[in-house]
Amino acid sequence: MANNLTIVMYHYVRPLKESHYPELKALELDNFRGQLDFIQHHYTAVTMEDVIAASRGEAMLPEHAILLTFDDGYRDHYEHVFPLLLERGMQGSFFPPACAVREGRVLDVNKIHFTLASRTNPQRLIDEIFAEMDAHRKQYGLLGNAEYFEIFSRESRYDSAKVTFIKRILQKGLPAPMRGPLIDRLFRQFVTQDERDFAAELYMTDTQLRDLLDAGMFIGSHGDQHLWLNTLSGEEQLREVETSLEFMADLGVALQDWVMCYPYGGYNDALLSLLRRKGCALGLTVDVGVADLAITDSLCLPRLDTNDLPNSLDACLAHGEPTIDGRHLEA
Repeated sequence: MANNLTIVMYHYVRPLKESHYPELKALELDNFRGQLDFIQHHYTAVTMEDVIAASRGEAMLPEHAILLTFDDGYRDHYEHVFPLLLERGMQGSFFPPACAVREGRVLDVNKIHFTLASRTNPQRLIDEIFAEMDAHRKQYGLLGNAEYFEIFSRESRYDSAKVTFIKRILQKGLPAPMRGPLIDRLFRQFVTQDERDFAAELYMTDTQLRDLLDAGMFIGSHGDQHLWLNTLSGEEQLREVETSLEFMADLGVALQDWVMCYPYGGYNDALLSLLRRKGCALGLTVDVGVADLAITDSLCLPRLDTNDLPNSLDACLAHGEPTIDGRHLEA
């Protein structure tokens, strides 16, 4: 069991019921506190530096080792997560996309999230998307609407078929020159016209990221623009990686042992080769599982979603040890 590692993935963590977007798929702050209670009872929290050393055979992890990771650079993480981690003496690893912090614009992924959280009926959004596709079908040589729905409407672990379709068609299903303007229009129509103000409330600043770093937290790469890296050309992958590394260096992050967290979990062999050339120590996926550092490729480490863990110690004691699809988390 030594060198088995549970990596937990977090995104939005906030007092959700009190927010302007209670329909957002986020972890309620009180549930995060309860989850930390559960983690401290059942696991030993380790640092990213511990994991890098163990992946190289330079050290062994304790039994029931767990690493906490926080994607996308949200202000939630600074205001709500950071104080709780400090209070408990735990390290968090944070992965901000460079452009969200530097440019004050809302990432397409977040525009989609908040459009979906705006209490707009998903079918209305699908109708808007189909109308846009009808208007540009000849220009971009698009397939029929029903064909796209068949391709992208598979139910996911947490989303209905309609919501999955909306996410996937806007994230990567449509041609890039069409996706951006359509996402922008839906965001302006259903969320806000003031993108810069929204971004300032959503993401951490570079000063806040330096505060995390100074307090012993870990900061890694999440690319520049939060793109599906496995859909990009080699040149585009290189630009995403190098821009992110420049951003991290400006923050004061040491780059001899840097870590990549793949946006959307997207990676391919070309990207892995690039990361190895660039000296990347670890890569974090969204593949579901517990990592065995003795056999798992260090650039393809699986993670659990926060929803895979109980939200309180009492819940775990009442219902037994947590499992994924009937399997114990630490196999």
